[in-house]
Formats: sequence, structure tokens, C-alpha cells
Amino acid sequence: MNRPQNAPDARPFGKTPAVFGALCLAAGVAAFAFGLGGERPGRAWQALLVNFLLWSSIAQGGVLLAALACTVRARWAHPVSGLAQAFAGFFPLSLICFFLLALGGKSVFPWVGEDLHGKEAWLNLPFLLARDGLGFLVLYGIGAAFVLQDLRLRLSAGNRGGALRRWVAGGLPTSPEESERLRRRRRLFGGLYCAAYALVLSLVGFDLVMSLDPHWYSTLFGGYHFVKAFYLGLGGLIVLAALLRGRAGGEVPAACLHDLGKLFFAFCLLWADFFYVHLMVIWYGNIPEEAYYVIRRTVTPPWNALAWAVFLAAFAVPFLVLINRRVKSMPRPMFALGVLVLAGLWLEHWLLVGPAFDPEAVELPLGALEGMVCAGFLGLMVLAVSGMLRSFPELLPGARPAEP
Repeated sequence: MNRPQNAPDARPFGKTPAVFGALCLAAGVAAFAFGLGGERPGRAWQALLVNFLLWSSIAQGGVLLAALACTVRARWAHPVSGLAQAFAGFFPLSLICFFLLALGGKSVFPWVGEDLHGKEAWLNLPFLLARDGLGFLVLYGIGAAFVLQDLRLRLSAGNRGGALRRWVAGGLPTSPEESERLRRRRRLFGGLYCAAYALVLSLVGFDLVMSLDPHWYSTLFGGYHFVKAFYLGLGGLIVLAALLRGRAGGEVPAACLHDLGKLFFAFCLLWADFFYVHLMVIWYGNIPEEAYYVIRRTVTPPWNALAWAVFLAAFAVPFLVLINRRVKSMPRPMFALGVLVLAGLWLEHWLLVGPAFDPEAVELPLGALEGMVCAGFLGLMVLAVSGMLRSFPELLPGARPAEP
């Protein structure tokens, strides 16, 4: 077997990611606990919901890029495919946070205990937790299986590293036939992940976002949610690729970053198109029970200011910047753009869920508590991704990719 004997070394990362992640996590946990003990514990639960949706989408969308690249055999994505798979380290944490949301009760699910006019069969907490929990288990299980097959094609030795690495390396192929079986399984699980991603994230969009206003519905909302998740995943991947600039084994080629920027531009347009289609259909129909959802979030203060901020950060600025061909190959501007889009879509989550929790709000429910909880989730993501790259440096761009 021809295997890479000198995989990139993860030591250049040092202890900085672990220390930074731990500090952010500690700050987020402290803020969440302080919020629960305050006058409005609901704000802490709502911050948990918003950040669960945002950071889980980044991880899910990141792994989707690797699965798509494998399924369609996109060779341009080889340098970032491993980085995309590193986001799978967040999957177990996402699952834990989902079940933690159940403790929030009415603070997370405002329809609990209300008259739902016949929707009780679908909108009841045990059934929601069971179906969405099962959906996450299936999605994350398929994603983990996909990453496992790819890692076993990348690894060169199994007698060093931590317990996870040793377990993964226990199934390394010993013949060309076994390698071919692993490649077939990788393509199979990659395709299954793409299908599960669309189905599960559609369900999550309906259950955890749209249902917060239980008397409003949109059949397009599921598609909007999983398109946005991939847009988030691309933004997270661009930020990670830019952060690795200049580190041993972590440099993403300019051509690959340019291709990633083009895909980012495409999903900037697609996300905005889904948003526009929603608005256009509701405006044209002019049905009061549909129109109030949009009017409250785009016309009524204080949410109209937030809507403009989302429009500028997640569409207008990225659109105008990414039209430029050269900027897509420049790590620093792409890093700034990725951070801007992630921040804009964080605000977009608040725009969608905030009015459901506080219909009479006169000021935006955004303060230190919400920011600190977001920082805690950032710490979780940093710990998860850096842990994956430290355990499996073969995922870094400088490593030889697994054979297609």
C-alpha cells in the first residue's frame, strides 16, 4: 500500500486553541447559569436555542461539503475536504445541547400548554424530542460513518496517538481490495448524508424555528433552513481555512480558496433568493395570517432595524465584495467576510425566533448574556475542531488526500 509516511504535524497549533476554547466555554457556561438565576431565565434558554441552531448548522453544513465533494468526485475540494470533516467533532456536543433544550420547556417552546387548534398531535414535546432526536442521531451517525471511512483511507499508522485515533486505525485496509471497499462505503455514506441532511434539517426548521409561531406556516421553510445551514458551513470553513494560513500543513492553496469563494458567492445568492421567494409569495397572497409574520419582522420596530442589519451583513456586503474576482483568493478579506456572514446569520436567527418569545418587545433582546452564550458555543466549536485536527493531522490541507 502506498501511504503517506509524513503526515502534517499538529504541534504548530500549540495550546492556544484549547486555552481559547476553554476560556470561551467557561464564560458561556457562567453567563448561562447567571441568566437562569436572573429575573428573566427565558432569555438564557432562548440564547441556548439560537446558538444551538447556528453552531449545529455550521458543523452540519461543513461536513456536507466533504460529502458532496466525495459523491460528485470534486477534486478541487481535496485541500479543504479534511477541514470540512473536522467539523464532525461538534456532532456529539450538538446532540447533548439538543436534549438540554427540553429542560427549557415553555421558554424554548412557547406553544406548550396553548390551544393549537388541532395541531397538538404534532406539536407536543415528547413527540418533537423523539422525532428530532432520532433525526439528529441518524444524520450524525451517517456523518460519522462517512468521516470514519475517509479517515481509514488517509491514516498511515495506528500505533500512536489517542484512543480515538487507535480505534479508527484499527480498521486500516491491508490490501487494494479492502481500500476499494472503503472507497465504495465512503461514497455510499457521503450520498446518504446528503439525503439525510436535506430531510433532517427540513424537519428541524419546521419544528425548532417555524413552530415557534404555531399558527403560521410555510412549505418552503424547510428548504430555506438547510440552504442557510450550508451557507453557514461554507462561512465556517472559510474562516477556518483563513486561520490556518501560514501554519505548517495548514495552508489552503489560493486556487482552492478561490473555488470555495465562488461557492460561497453562489449560496449567498441562493439564500437571498429563498428569502425573497418567501417574501414575494406572502406579499402577493396578502393573507393576514401569513403577512403578519413578515410585517412583524421587517416593518415593526425594533425588529425592522435588525432585518436591515441581516440584509447588509448576510447578503449586500458579501454580494458586492465577492463580485471581485481577486478577493476570493485572499485569506484576510475572506476571513473578514466569513465572520461577517456568520454574525449576520446569528442575527437572522434572532430575527426569526425573537418576536415569538417577546411579541411586545420595544427593544432588541440582545445584550451581554446573548453574546457570552454565543462565545461559549464558539469555545465548544474551537475545542471540537482543534481536537479533531490534533488527533488526525491527516485532515489538514498539507496531507495527501484520500484517493478518490
